[in-house]
Amino acid sequence: MSSLDDGEATDLLGHVLLPIANEEDALSTARALEPYAPERVTALHVVEKGGGVPDKTPVEQSEELAAESYAAVRTVFPDAGDHTAYDRDVVSAILDAADEVGATAIAYRSRDGNRLMRFLSGDLSAKLVTNATVPVIALPRDDDGE
Repeated sequence: MSSLDDGEATDLLGHVLLPIANEEDALSTARALEPYAPERVTALHVVEKGGGVPDKTPVEQSEELAAESYAAVRTVFPDAGDHTAYDRDVVSAILDAADEVGATAIAYRSRDGNRLMRFLSGDLSAKLVTNATVPVIALPRDDDGE
């Protein structure tokens, strides 16, 4: 698939940015992307910063979680790159990372959460799709909701 960008054709799956939350999510998300055979994958882990309050987890613990998550992605995509972002706004971090790594698309799996949780969080999926400058690919979830 191609799209026009500055007059040049771009392969949609040429360089996919894959936001991941933890090791289990990373493996599930990578497996969901695998059938589409992207040319290049960069896994992204966002460390949420507190913004004037203590961070949700210590930086060292967050970086360890990121490393475990990247290793899980590499079981599916051995040559996958990695990118760690530190930000209060997860969506903003994903969009900035897409620009920084030169991604042609962002592929993600929606996370669990009922309608109230989505409302309270500002529905991150909607923000991602609405504000992205590259195509956003919503990967299918497993039949069991995983």
